[in-house]
Amino acid sequence: MNVADILTDGYTRIQETVHAAVEGLEPDDLNARLDDGANSIAWLVWHLTRVQDDHIADAAGTEQVWFTEDWAARFDLPFAKASTGYGHSNKQVGVVRVGSAELLLGYYDAVHERSADFIRGLDGKALDRIVDEAWSPPVTLGVRLISVLSDDLQHAGQAAFVRGCLERR
Repeated sequence: MNVADILTDGYTRIQETVHAAVEGLEPDDLNARLDDGANSIAWLVWHLTRVQDDHIADAAGTEQVWFTEDWAARFDLPFAKASTGYGHSNKQVGVVRVGSAELLLGYYDAVHERSADFIRGLDGKALDRIVDEAWSPPVTLGVRLISVLSDDLQHAGQAAFVRGCLERR
């Protein structure tokens, strides 16, 4: 198994978990918060997708799907267009509301496809490239890809947990 295959497998696991957490849910469940301080499935999936889109596009030297496929207009959120949800307040989390599972999954799948295309072309040497010098030590492509993978799997798992709680109500 090569580097691209391993990363592709990991990112495919995010996709599987996101679909399991979102498919078939009505807007009320997607937007529900277990309490006033909790994240909704809508916010969790939107956020993990925005982070993946932002970070992969930056590493690949491309524009984000959010902009090139006009997802920003489709979601119509009252934030700066480049917002990824990082550092959102409780109030901002509550503002992320979606009208359908198809909207969330459409954006997620478009980002997943772009990410998979980028990852398929990687070899071990590519992972050593510095992609972010704002940190000490600087962040390599390999570290960035694993960071996104880890963060996204955690948020996808949180969305699955919220769905399980809602189904037991």
